[in-house]
Amino acid sequence: MTIASDAGTRERILDLVIQHGPITARALASELELTAAAVRRHIQALEQDELIIEHETPGPQVPRRGRPARLYISTEAGQARLTNAYSDIARATMQFLEDEMGEGAVVAFAEKRFGAFFERYEPRVAAAGPEPSARVAALADALTADGYAATVRKVGNGFALQLCQGNCPVLRVAHEYPQLCAAETRAFGKLLDLHVQRLATLADGEHVCTTNIPLNVRPTKGQE
Repeated sequence: MTIASDAGTRERILDLVIQHGPITARALASELELTAAAVRRHIQALEQDELIIEHETPGPQVPRRGRPARLYISTEAGQARLTNAYSDIARATMQFLEDEMGEGAVVAFAEKRFGAFFERYEPRVAAAGPEPSARVAALADALTADGYAATVRKVGNGFALQLCQGNCPVLRVAHEYPQLCAAETRAFGKLLDLHVQRLATLADGEHVCTTNIPLNVRPTKGQE
């Protein structure tokens, strides 16, 4: 395998870890149709470059026979590989708004940004029909097309869905301005016409942004 193809494979592995992590080497090998040994070699290189790390599951673990499978997630440096190159300009713009016009201007900007986000995504979500899981899947597809590496997971017996975003194109800005995350969450609720609750964000140091969507709860007045 050439150096160029090695680099390409590692980029694909990193993308999969960002999108689907925590994920095992075996799952990566299956997705890429590579041997587990080949994937482990690339994982070792990505770990050495501090782009991915082994995920430690919180809480007590149930003892199992044999060696437990290792799970991998991306680091902040790994996330930065997919982060918008204009982050520094965006941060400077947000800082200017806050300094010159106060926090209200930042909130107004965030609402306007995700108002445009709603207008762009609404036709695609509406085309998916009234079934909630289809609407959430359509939103995830639209987000992925815009670089958010989004996936949908069922919770329990399907009483809720979780919309997970493995990448945030405005991550460096969202670290300092959580108003962006709040406005995005409100836009999700409006798009889906469902109650949504943000459980975790990349901006707060989690490995994925997670929005919980219970399927038996209608949106509150504040989310409409």
